[in-house]
Amino acid sequence: MMSSTKLLAHALKRSPPQICAARLSSLRRQHGNIATAFCQPGSCFNQSDDHKQRIWPPLLAGPNCGRRFFRVTPAGIVNAAPASVQPYLRLMRLDKPIGTWLLYLPCAWSIGLAADPGCLPDLRMLALFGVGALLMRGAGCTINDMWDKDFDVKVSRTATRPIASGEITPFQALVFLGGQLSLALGVLLCLNYYSIALGAASLSLVVTYPLMKRITYWPQFVLGLTFNWGALLGWSAVKGSCDWSVCLPLYVSGVMWTLIYDTIYAHQDKDDDLKVGVKSTALRFQENTKLWLSGFTGAMLSGLVLAGANADQTLPYYCAVSAVAIHLAHQIYAVDINRPEDCWKKFASNRNLGLLLFLGIVTGKLWKKRNDHQSETQLNSISS
Repeated sequence: MMSSTKLLAHALKRSPPQICAARLSSLRRQHGNIATAFCQPGSCFNQSDDHKQRIWPPLLAGPNCGRRFFRVTPAGIVNAAPASVQPYLRLMRLDKPIGTWLLYLPCAWSIGLAADPGCLPDLRMLALFGVGALLMRGAGCTINDMWDKDFDVKVSRTATRPIASGEITPFQALVFLGGQLSLALGVLLCLNYYSIALGAASLSLVVTYPLMKRITYWPQFVLGLTFNWGALLGWSAVKGSCDWSVCLPLYVSGVMWTLIYDTIYAHQDKDDDLKVGVKSTALRFQENTKLWLSGFTGAMLSGLVLAGANADQTLPYYCAVSAVAIHLAHQIYAVDINRPEDCWKKFASNRNLGLLLFLGIVTGKLWKKRNDHQSETQLNSISS
């Protein structure tokens, strides 16, 4: 068991339940692994001390302490896995799928835009890119945690990550990274040669991104370049090469989107970042954050309009872009950058924003076929 868990257990042994109950409830919500660790067979709370058995486990783990329940959620899947596997699943953030969604959605946008008029996006490509996003997000998190292990132990939100907490050694993480990248290569090799070369070119960004927070106040920009590579790759996987008049504006829009949501995300850790010397756009913008985010929003929407125009998109697409504009305006107006829980809530809402745009792309393609059919019918009537 982690030494931090033992220390907490020792502290709780000396603390009256009525004082610590509220704090333990908070810990249970934030760090489910602590509750799980305390309730495992052989832990300090399952020894002969009747006081600890009767009082602390229910406070930490709730009424179901000692029993394993499977819940069909990402966190439930991780918690139901064997104890030896759980640290690796948490290392690749399988219990926090929002990052996988944010990596996948630009791929889905591009695949949707590349579909033929009147057709749904290529389902095989959507599935391949979904698997690829899961693996590459996991690989990126592994690389990030390997680089940042010394920083993570000093930041409250990241101190329980598997490498920082000692659950996984750097060598074990390196082996696990090799496995993830090998599987991701298998997915990439299912694509055409142009896309294989294009996909391989992104690896340098994946490896170097975690270092940017040591060098520049703009690591979110580098993350945007990395996370939105799928906006290029999705189109080339369907069409055989990139149409830069569509792909480039879409890619720029994705980069701007990442600057928006990851700056909001970075405000969660700004106090800790200052202490450990890590840089971010949150620290760069400070109280001018909303002004900067408004500028990024304008650039993102302009890119989406240009990409749609060059892809001959139709009314439903532009309705979706308008809805995206409203969603972003609400995020920026309503976010409280000094409340970490509100920053997380606004950050996580970007999954719905991305799905909304994807729905508009798909509907726009289907609408285009309908319009083409109506135009053809009118021309035939005039000819007759």
